[in-house]
Amino acid sequence: MVLARIENLPSLKFGYLAILLLVMIDLASKFLAEYYLGFGERINLIPFLDLLLVFNSGIAFSMLDFNNSFTSYGLLVLGIVLVVYLHSMLRIEKILLNSWALILILSGAIGNLIDRSIDGVVTDFLYFYIRDISFFIFNLADAFISIGAILFFGSELIKYLGSKAR
Repeated sequence: MVLARIENLPSLKFGYLAILLLVMIDLASKFLAEYYLGFGERINLIPFLDLLLVFNSGIAFSMLDFNNSFTSYGLLVLGIVLVVYLHSMLRIEKILLNSWALILILSGAIGNLIDRSIDGVVTDFLYFYIRDISFFIFNLADAFISIGAILFFGSELIKYLGSKAR
């Protein structure tokens, strides 16, 4: 057990460095969005993605966005518990793809936790739509979490299907 941890230490340190870098990128992007965009201001980027500054007191896709401190800080505590749990998963993960998935999820969760801890809301500024159909407004942390979740579940599905084929 100790030997496995020692062998995993360099890759775990690299994982922590990746998390730190991704969190810094996320927080910098939120800072820039708040600095350069006015609340509700919409700037066209590409045909399906605009910049649009909003503040979300809820969770993904503005669910539970009741704009009250009880919900915001309750979600903050829940997020901290989730980060601790995901970190424990990362420390024992043996599959490289799952480790990267957890690194992405942790980066996004930590970025949104830091943002929420400052003023009770999360800064969202990337507006995804197709023609007249609005889908969601998100930030880089949300993208990290979504990509990480897809990678993790995909890896687990492949592992499961591989074990059933034997």
